Formats: sequence, C-alpha cells, structure tokens
Amino acid sequence: MDGVDCFETTSALWCWQSGKPGTTWHFLTIDGQISAEIRYAALGRTGGFGSIRVEARIGGTVWNTSIFPQRESGGFILPVKAAVRKAEGIGEGDEVLVELRI
Repeated sequence: MDGVDCFETTSALWCWQSGKPGTTWHFLTIDGQISAEIRYAALGRTGGFGSIRVEARIGGTVWNTSIFPQRESGGFILPVKAAVRKAEGIGEGDEVLVELRI
C-alpha cells in the first residue's frame, strides 16, 4: 500500500463468541509499538468508541473497516470478516500479516 500512514504487523487470528449460538467474530490484535504509532498517526481522526478508519490488506484482499481500542492489550483490535478469511484461507490461531493504511 502506498501512503505515509501505512503500518504492517503480524498477529494470531482469534475468535470471540457472543452469548448467541453461532455468533462469532474474528479479530487480530494490534499492540505494542505499532499501536502507539497508529494512535499518533490518527490524532484528530478518531470516531465513536475511539475507532480509527483504516484500509486493511491481508494477502491479496483489501477492505475498508475500523480498528477499535482494546483495553486488555492497550492496543487495537481489527475485525476480520468471513469473506476475507475465506479468500485468504485463514482461520482461528493462524499467524496473519496485515497491512493497515490510516
């Protein structure tokens, strides 16, 4: 991705289940130094709940979404929708390289 505010990190894909049967969400955690750099790059550009609009890329799949602050890590979480997981052949526990553009 081209752009001044482009970041790359690798994280394990994890799953969160709601109380409703069959309702799951998959996320990547973005923490450490990269989360601090993202926070700085997004100053003045945050939305509700501290979200930050991003363009994300995993492999050949690019989509627009938001990252959200995560209290536990002090970083962010990136939701990874089913269409992306299917297109890239990734699942829970896989180490995934993601590029984010702010």
